[in-house]
Amino acid sequence: MSVVDGLPFAEDRKKYIIETLDPLLEEMIVDVLAQMPENTLDFCVNWLKRRSGAPMTARMSIQQQNTALKQEFQRISSVFGEISSSLLLDEQLTGSAAEPVKDEEEEEDEDDCGDEIPDSMKRSEESSNRARASVSAEAYGAWNTKKEFEPPQYPKTDDQKARLEATLKKSFLFVSLEPKDLETVILAMKEYNFKPGETVITEGENGDFLFVIEKGVLDCMKVIDGKDTVIKTCREGDVFGELALLYNCPRAASVTAKEDCVCWQLDRDSFNNIVKDSAMKRREKYDTFLKSVTLLSSISAYERSQISDALVPEVFKQGDVIINQDEPGDKFYIVEEGSLYAQKAGGSKVMDYKAGDYFGELALLKNQPRAASVIVSSETARVLTMSRQSFSKMLGPLQHIIANRVQSYA
Repeated sequence: MSVVDGLPFAEDRKKYIIETLDPLLEEMIVDVLAQMPENTLDFCVNWLKRRSGAPMTARMSIQQQNTALKQEFQRISSVFGEISSSLLLDEQLTGSAAEPVKDEEEEEDEDDCGDEIPDSMKRSEESSNRARASVSAEAYGAWNTKKEFEPPQYPKTDDQKARLEATLKKSFLFVSLEPKDLETVILAMKEYNFKPGETVITEGENGDFLFVIEKGVLDCMKVIDGKDTVIKTCREGDVFGELALLYNCPRAASVTAKEDCVCWQLDRDSFNNIVKDSAMKRREKYDTFLKSVTLLSSISAYERSQISDALVPEVFKQGDVIINQDEPGDKFYIVEEGSLYAQKAGGSKVMDYKAGDYFGELALLKNQPRAASVIVSSETARVLTMSRQSFSKMLGPLQHIIANRVQSYA
């Protein structure tokens, strides 16, 4: 059954939505998710211009061209508004559409190869959001239909289970799962081995599974200007292929093994029923918190999402020493809750920390021992930690800012 069935539109308009509008928007959304532009509206305007193949006349200024294209984009968006009005009316009369629409809205928050939809894609009116979610769900198949779920089980040795659990705990998607859910995921995953040069997923294809890397390195590639371009390299503990599951869209990039790889595959149903809600809530929570961290105020939503994916929460009690002076450092810390203080040998306090503050960066930047001890002063404290490898990878563009930070104990 099509999403336009039952709507108060003439048959020619329904046919136009299905045959003309929906494929165009599907193609544009895939490119938006792959490029993750900061200014989504301008990107879409330029995309429509290139897609039309009809150049503007020389007599039109750039401003006039943009205005014309934006009007065309808004005209297309207005169709969504009409669909939305009908859907909302149907909800009021039957109540049957309320929950599916709500689910789709809550699920729009992640990306393939660890990317995320930027905030600029979430600025449209609530009615447009509802309509887009409903049309998108139908356009990409009946994957969102709720049904009774029975997770698959692939027999594994104790060694395989231990290796897979260690790998999953390195991934943001699985780190917050309850022990019972983690065990279910482990049993539902299937092991695959890939040789160098072997293509694991192909751009443009439909996807119904993701992979977690236990061993090896793979390149995510997208065709840009007619050439295969590496947009990201995935390593041990990384997840790829999740965009197709999160957004019910075709693969946004191809992934090819660079060396011998061991990967674990998880199917769509298992992901949706066990992992998805937990991962979405975790990312939303950390993204909101990271906006309050001064160091991260200048970065994009995409970069912030990457950092939130790499953070691991740790909880301490009053008096606990989180780091010790003169010990080697391998973690970066952001205070999420509670208060702490830095103390030099001899007992002199040199710094206080509260929610949103960070510490531990000097040892990582300068590859030197900890300059001071950090102790919990509140009843409890919750900190978000990042490994040395993730710190270098995620905060590379900010290291000059961090290096210039004035600290009394440096």
